[in-house]
Amino acid sequence: MTPANVVLSVAAGTSERIDGLVAGIREVVQLGLPPELTAHLVGELLAPVLGEPGLLTPEQCEGDADHYRQHVLHAEPDRSFSIAALVWMPGQGTVVHDHLCWCVTGVHQGQESERRYRLLPDGRSARLVAFEDVVNDTGAVAAFAPPGDIHRVHNSSPVKAISIHVYGADVAQLGTSIRRVYPEPDGDS
Repeated sequence: MTPANVVLSVAAGTSERIDGLVAGIREVVQLGLPPELTAHLVGELLAPVLGEPGLLTPEQCEGDADHYRQHVLHAEPDRSFSIAALVWMPGQGTVVHDHLCWCVTGVHQGQESERRYRLLPDGRSARLVAFEDVVNDTGAVAAFAPPGDIHRVHNSSPVKAISIHVYGADVAQLGTSIRRVYPEPDGDS
């Protein structure tokens, strides 16, 4: 199920660079490595294509006035990975969440702000604590795998931002890569 704060579309066509990226990711995924290492290697493949003109079609760069938009660029037939372009208009962002699988994100255009969190023991439960704020400019890549992948992303700049996301699951079928949504910690904004 797609979260309420995202618009999902499936791309009709991809560029040669995306097709080349798919082939490289396929080779890495078929190695059967641990999730963190897979994400790291996929990040190395993604970095060189970020910011390249013609990577995305004009339609894949379209945003939505109300919610960030996710354009699924590729879903591997065996559902082992998928690639999406996320388009963020100024001020748009996610809720605090973690993921179902390993993920790699790369900023293709603009800038994204990210707040990272940890769950810390608090008696018989746990509490969410922000531990890092990161500003990701064009070309920045982040690779991560559960557990420990709790974050919130938003476009804090005055212009549109576009990022490419590679997931170790089929987001076209699942509708999302989000596993859990967390309540925003008190005083967090």
